[in-house]
This record gives sequence, C-alpha cells and structure tokens, in this order.
Amino acid sequence: MSGNRGVVYIGPGKVEVQNIAFPELIDPAGRKANHGVILRVVATNICGSDQHMVRGRTTAPAGLVLGHEITGEVIEVGSDVVTLQKGDLVSVPFNVACGRCPMCKSQNTGVCLTVNPARAGGAYGYVDMGGWIGGQAEFVMVPFADFNLLKFPDRDRAMAKIRDLTCLSDILPTGYHGAVTAGVGPGASVYVAGAGPVGLAAAASARLLGAAVTIIGDVNPVRLAHARRVGFETVDLSKDASLADQIAGLVGEPEVDCAIDCVGFEARGHGHAGSQVEAPATVLNSLMEVTRVAGNIGIPGLYVTDDPGAVDAAARQGSLSVRLGLGWAKSHSFFTGQTPVMKYNRNLMRAILWDRLNIAEVVNVTVIKLDDAPSGYAEFDSGVPKKFVIDPHDSLKAAA
Repeated sequence: MSGNRGVVYIGPGKVEVQNIAFPELIDPAGRKANHGVILRVVATNICGSDQHMVRGRTTAPAGLVLGHEITGEVIEVGSDVVTLQKGDLVSVPFNVACGRCPMCKSQNTGVCLTVNPARAGGAYGYVDMGGWIGGQAEFVMVPFADFNLLKFPDRDRAMAKIRDLTCLSDILPTGYHGAVTAGVGPGASVYVAGAGPVGLAAAASARLLGAAVTIIGDVNPVRLAHARRVGFETVDLSKDASLADQIAGLVGEPEVDCAIDCVGFEARGHGHAGSQVEAPATVLNSLMEVTRVAGNIGIPGLYVTDDPGAVDAAARQGSLSVRLGLGWAKSHSFFTGQTPVMKYNRNLMRAILWDRLNIAEVVNVTVIKLDDAPSGYAEFDSGVPKKFVIDPHDSLKAAA
C-alpha cells in the first residue's frame, strides 16, 4: 500500500488536495516510532483553527498537510503497541502527547513537554506544533498510540453514531473544556461568545452540565438562526444595543454567572458600525463586563503569538488591549490554553453513545468528499452554520 492524498495549504486563501507520502512509523525528527500506528482515516474535520492558517493569519508554511480532527481505523501497529490491533476504530485527540512527561502524567496533554522542540504542546497539521503530519488525508500516522488513542468499544454502535463521534477529536472536548473552566453547573446562566462550531459545542456542553440558560452571541445572523433552532438563546452583536442590555432582556439582569470565549484573536467589534471591524480584544473585554463578580471566564478560543495579518503592531505579536484592571476589580478567573482532550473524551463518548448529547445536530455536521475540501474551506469561511466533515473513503456514506 503506497498511495495517499491530503489537503495541503498552498498560501493565503488556497488549499489543494494533493498526492502526499504514505505515512510511516517515523516521527518528525526521523526517529523510528514503534509506539505508533497507521490509521485509515474514517472522518477528518475542517476546524476554525485551520481557517486561521488558511486565511494567512499565522506563520504556517506552504506545503503543510492540514488536519488535526481525526477518527480512523488501525491498519498497521508498531511493535511497541500493546493495547490496539488492526481493525480497531479510534478517536484521535488533536493533542500529540507522549504520556510520559510530567504534563501528560497530570492530564495536561495540551502542553506535552516532549513532542515539540519549539514549545510545549504538539498537534497534527498545525503551525509551530512539532511538525506532525496532518490528518485531512486518506491515511495518517499517530504516535504513542497506547496513550493517545480512544478506542470505541463496539464498532457497529460507533459507526451508527460516527457523525457525532468525529467531534470527539477536538471541538466537543474544546467546548466542554470551556464550559468546565468557566464553572458551569446546574442552574447557571452562561454566555458563549461565538456561534461557530466550537461555540455551539460549548453551549451544548453547558446544557449537558445543567445550565439553566445558555446565550450565544455573534454578528452572523445565519449562525444565530441555527443556534436558536437547536435550542439556545441568542444576542445579535451587530445591533447597537449593548451586550449587557441584550442579556438583561433575556435573563432580567445585565450579567451572567459564567462566560466562554469561543471566538479568539480574529474577533470583530460590537454594534452596527463595529461588527465589520476587527478588534481582537473585544470579546475578552465584553466578557469581563457581563460576567458577575468572582465569576469564571473560559477561553478555548485561539490566541496566537504571531499574527501577520493583525490590525496593529502589538496584535501581530499577540499583545491585546485587554482591560485586565476590570477583571481584577471583579475578581474574575481566566482559564486559557489548548484543551487537554484526553481529560474529557471518554466520558463525552459515553454521553454520545447513550443519547445524552446530539452534538452532530447541534453543530450541523455536513459530510463532504476529500476532493471537495477546498470548496468546504471556502464555504466555511463564508460563515455558514455547518461543521464540515471530510469522508476520504466513503465510510460515513456507507454507515448512513
């Protein structure tokens, strides 16, 4: 077996499906990875984080094979792997983690200390994350497989829920992490900034955790309409009415118990005039305004250290005009960073399998062929309320 194709970043605004090397059990440093497996990709998703790179808003190099949201079938097993075998159906956390360093042992797999020579933390197909080949492809190699992979307990049952289970690799645990770190609990009022897939996943997670009311804010009317269809309250940030006033109109007071930033560094301003203007600190500042004193703010939205397309020199280095004094005065707690997927994915898998969480419906999973990935990227970038899932081998089509 020697053929493979994948989605390759060409330059700002452009990706192509190209022939790429068939994966080997070798890490980016050229060392033998007998701890790894090779997967036949069953599903691989387009993520908003991928879009940041494709828009040219990171230092991603041309030629990068994209894709960090992967579900697959084991087709080759390294000699050091003991808990997996050919034919196993698995979910791949987007974090590449060794399982041996102090961070991995403390479940902080998003900042593994050994898989990336440049900084803590690794990921597949992402800029500055260790050089691991992405999984928007037909086949991919996963290292440290015994530690990283979540095996589905029953193949037939998993394939019946595969549209939901593909969300376990990133957006569902990321949204859940945002809700958990924001302190969502039974009876809470929650505000989620951003009605994209991660925002919807955070809202669904808040509902799972017992929130009394979950409000999603965005400037995109189509995404807001979808959020309402799947059961959430919404505020339209393109209106001149303040966020606090719109929240008060829903819950009777201008504050919420918890808030979650699912927008990140490409945020836009609030109000009719500001909604088309990039203002990277807007979301963080607005969350401080509407979160009650001593409340928590979860920040799963992506912020970067290098942004070539930023609005000013400070933002190009990740420096934002955040009103930290307001957060300090209100005794807010902030929680940032990449989601440690393995902390949550097993329990979220069970929630899906036992019909506690209809995440595919919530994020509007839309299945496309590998060859349609470029058009999927373009449509997603236009702001449609869809989560594009690539089906390289027609596995999801067959399951449906």
